[in-house]
Amino acid sequence: MSMKKSRMLDMTQGDSMNQLIQYTLPLILGNLFQLTYNLVDTLVVGQFSGKNSLAAVGTCDPVMNLLILGVSGICIGASVIMSRFFGSGQTEKLRKELETTLMMGFCFAAFILVSGMVLARPILRLLKVPEKIMPESITYLRVIFVGLPFTCLYNIYAAALRSIGNTREPTRYLVLASLLNMGMDVVFVAVFHWGVFGAGLATILAQAFSAVLCIRHVQKNVPLLHCQLRLAKPDPSLVRETIRLGGLTALQQCSQPIGKLFIQGTVNSMQSVAAIAAFNAVGKVEDIGLVPGRSIADAIMTFTAQNMGARQPERAEKGFRQGILLEILCGVAVSLFIWFMRGPLMHIFTTDEEIISQGMLYFTLIGFCYWVPGLTNGHQGYYRGVGAMKVVLCGTLTQISVRTISSMVLVPRFGIEGVAWGCLLGWSMMLAWEIPYRIYLSRKLRKESRASRS
Repeated sequence: MSMKKSRMLDMTQGDSMNQLIQYTLPLILGNLFQLTYNLVDTLVVGQFSGKNSLAAVGTCDPVMNLLILGVSGICIGASVIMSRFFGSGQTEKLRKELETTLMMGFCFAAFILVSGMVLARPILRLLKVPEKIMPESITYLRVIFVGLPFTCLYNIYAAALRSIGNTREPTRYLVLASLLNMGMDVVFVAVFHWGVFGAGLATILAQAFSAVLCIRHVQKNVPLLHCQLRLAKPDPSLVRETIRLGGLTALQQCSQPIGKLFIQGTVNSMQSVAAIAAFNAVGKVEDIGLVPGRSIADAIMTFTAQNMGARQPERAEKGFRQGILLEILCGVAVSLFIWFMRGPLMHIFTTDEEIISQGMLYFTLIGFCYWVPGLTNGHQGYYRGVGAMKVVLCGTLTQISVRTISSMVLVPRFGIEGVAWGCLLGWSMMLAWEIPYRIYLSRKLRKESRASRS
């Protein structure tokens, strides 16, 4: 099987800058389409099924997000391990890690599916969902639980493909699934009038579609990743390592939205509808604006992991520096676009002048600073690549804690500007210790590598 046909990208040799760009571009497209899943459900349900159905979908979002972030966290940990094995040429161990992750994913999905079906109502009661939308909320949540195995399958196989440098196929299948989800949403909700059940069914069928395409591509084109689960036995050491790296990453992934809920509560306490609406609008813009930086961080992670597996810490360091350059360039471009287009961007969401004014106030302060989270993302990618997941978790906890506490202190005095200052303080405090620690860790790893070769 040729490298060209299987679209593998060996980052342990060749032009590192070109490899980072080649890896990143499909990810940016895929991550942008990923944002459309819940958005399309919300838009179609809101337009064709009524406010109760719209509220029901919205109340399930926190549960869905935590599940997806948990699955993606485990898959990131597994991807780092597989990238190391690919970089070191240990193809049997790479395949064994994929088999181990699949078995763990099946167990996790089965547990969540059974417990979720039983506990859907208690979970929603814990979230204080009103009784009048409880039946629809339970229906939507249970349908989503049924689709979790497909979510796991897609994420695991996408992680495996990305670990060998292939981001094109996972992105292509994600885009196709997103388009399919949009089409089925319209048919099931607007034409068949199936309400939240139709929206949930469209989501899980789209997820199943992307999972099947990923598996089919691997079986047809990537023999390196062929698995025989019937004959496979879990490797205890790989299970422990996957849980260690993936579990910490899952905690890190979940801590960010939890912190944002506290900030949302602080903004809500202002009792200003304009501020609340503006906060939600700028959050949607930021979600899109930060996609390039997060995608570059994933490229840095895989590049670093492959080269650490190949015992080339110097090349990993070179890739990190080039990745940080890309982060800064993309961050500056995003900052300039958002700052100069802050008015038109706010007009996309509303015509209310007070809301627009609040959003523009926020972007006027923070608009030039989106290169800062690019730096934090780049460092997080490096730490993940070397397996320092505790540092990633501590970095995120530092950022979100400072951001949340600052917002609680500043918002009552400065309004939505206080949220912007909280963001800047959180990112800055995160970098204040991440940068020197990364320099120390990089030197330590290069020293250990030289000692092992001598």
